Amino acid sequence: MTAVTEWETNLTRLGLTLPPVAAPVAAYIPAIRTGSLVYTSGQLPFVDGELSAVGKVGAEVTTEQAKEAARLCALNALAAVHSLVGLDAVVRIVKVVGFVASAPGYNDQPVVINGASEFLAEVFGDAGVHARSAVGVSELPKNTPVEVELIAEVR
Repeated sequence: MTAVTEWETNLTRLGLTLPPVAAPVAAYIPAIRTGSLVYTSGQLPFVDGELSAVGKVGAEVTTEQAKEAARLCALNALAAVHSLVGLDAVVRIVKVVGFVASAPGYNDQPVVINGASEFLAEVFGDAGVHARSAVGVSELPKNTPVEVELIAEVR
């Protein structure tokens, strides 16, 4: 079994703290546990209740802005996991799915979702390395450029 990393120390080193869990914008819950897995709902890049960026990537939003938004989505997903089971229970991040609201012709979705993937590796080390999908879509809720969900294995 993989040892649990010092996630809190790593967040502090990154200059971050877990935010409050974002209130759902529709009929769902932020995270749910089944067996040894926690699934998060899609998380948006909220900071203090406001989106960090709006618009389509490749038009109103740059790849770098979207990559930072993906990082914030992952942070918000960790907050949802923490509120349910506590991050100390995380054994590993199993899967990340990222959606990128893409302008026509934009095809760097994997680069954008690297913002989430790299962040999770910074927080959990080898236990943060995961399987992943990066999907380009025409629209996302609230005109957000990025939405990220994850699956975590927990003790």
